[in-house]
Amino acid sequence: MSAINQPFAYGEDELHLGSALALARGIRPGVIRPTAAAKIQKCSEIVARLASGDRSVYGVNTGFGPLCSTRISPEETRKLQDNLLRSHSVGVGENLSDEIARLMLVLKIHALAQGHSGITRATLDRILWHLDNGVIPVVPSQGSVGASGDLAPLSHLFLPLIGLGQVRVGGEIMETGAYFRKSGVLPLSLGPKEALALINGTQFMSAHGVAALERFLNCLDTADILGAMTLEALLGSAKPFDADLHRLRPYEGSLHVAHRLRQLLAGSEMVESHTACGRVQDPYSLRCMPQVHGASRNAWLHLKSVILVEINSVTDNPIIIDADKFISGGNFHGQPIALPLDYAAFAASELGNISDRRTYLLLLGGYEGLPKLLMRNIGLNSGFMIPQYTSASLVTENKTLCFPASADSIPTSLGQEDHVSMGAVGARKLMRILDNLEYILAVELLCAAQAFDYRRPLKSGPLLEACHNLVRNRIDHAEEDRVFAADIRTAADLIRSKDLARTAAEQALRDGIDLDGENNAFSLD
Repeated sequence: MSAINQPFAYGEDELHLGSALALARGIRPGVIRPTAAAKIQKCSEIVARLASGDRSVYGVNTGFGPLCSTRISPEETRKLQDNLLRSHSVGVGENLSDEIARLMLVLKIHALAQGHSGITRATLDRILWHLDNGVIPVVPSQGSVGASGDLAPLSHLFLPLIGLGQVRVGGEIMETGAYFRKSGVLPLSLGPKEALALINGTQFMSAHGVAALERFLNCLDTADILGAMTLEALLGSAKPFDADLHRLRPYEGSLHVAHRLRQLLAGSEMVESHTACGRVQDPYSLRCMPQVHGASRNAWLHLKSVILVEINSVTDNPIIIDADKFISGGNFHGQPIALPLDYAAFAASELGNISDRRTYLLLLGGYEGLPKLLMRNIGLNSGFMIPQYTSASLVTENKTLCFPASADSIPTSLGQEDHVSMGAVGARKLMRILDNLEYILAVELLCAAQAFDYRRPLKSGPLLEACHNLVRNRIDHAEEDRVFAADIRTAADLIRSKDLARTAAEQALRDGIDLDGENNAFSLD
């Protein structure tokens, strides 16, 4: 049985980026096996005893945050759970996509199933029911400061457990109560500490991290392809990608990008056509692709390593170690992932910056055989001048989004939470930067494909030829002005769908070309 078909054991198996996405998309089933179920039951029984005991335990028989010294009677604990979910459901802004909400459910189930949170099996089974049946809670995107975890979004995520909030079913948003009545589903009655276990944690930030890593990796792979296409069209040199050069400064990302560029350019008639030319060296946006793309890949690797730790961790509070040891700590604090999220944002922004510079080079008309603005009859036509305006606009917008959210902190909870990570803000900013980056790369794709046409009858290597053919099957060559917005959208769709990167990878497989080398760190596995 392949890994993707084998059920994932929540609370026991190690969660990877690929498996988290497969679980969220319903491609891979997830289960709670007897070993995890026993740990969950044991921890739930410990919490039940603590709730009725004489010893004050934060969040079990006390209030929350600045009310931590207020004792709560056993009779009031169930009301306290409802009040906690109600009072913390203060999110605003656009709703999260179903995929992010589903990822949050997956990550929370895995954390709770490790048996240190005091959740009951019945509550976990209900969360699994939401995921398996496509009854996805509606979660506003703004309101978390990433300190006691992602309190506001997680509260909205779990309001449906008690029959409140909204759910999206088959694309339709419904009030949870109305959907439950229609479907014969009863709300849950949460026990001691359950609401706190549900809303303490970093699953909003982490879910964005998982989704961003997938999108960013695709942009990195795409940028290598587009950079190679642009270099071909500009009759640039492949010598700066020599393996011996990069072994003298062996950053993992640079080595990987240089290898990919060598494979993408292998067998190219365009490269061979100018081996004896008098040009000494190319502009940095061509010559330094391994260093610049590679630095962004290093940032991707750093975020990946952090997110993998985070999604396999227990991040609520307090943590139940055993019957005699329960700790009120700070595993919910988002700082460990807030900093790498900001770093990844800078890296994604820079990938767009260098792409825009390559687009500008394509338009200059200073390279033999390429018309200015990539169109022969300019004056009457503006050519590809204005698409680069869009790229330039988005590059600058990304720069303005690069202020690190993690550099700021505003005290909350009447000073109890006197340092917060703002990681949730950083996570949302990273996704906005990736939105823009995909369009910036789309503009380079349009221009590189247009420039390629002017190099005929010369051909590139098989990988870039396959990519160019894909583009030309969707977007025609232009010798007159037209509404380029439609072309930009089509090019962006080719990138977002991974069709462009997939085309290169599949052609490499057919031709026995080792596109990515032996380094499998740059993968979702």
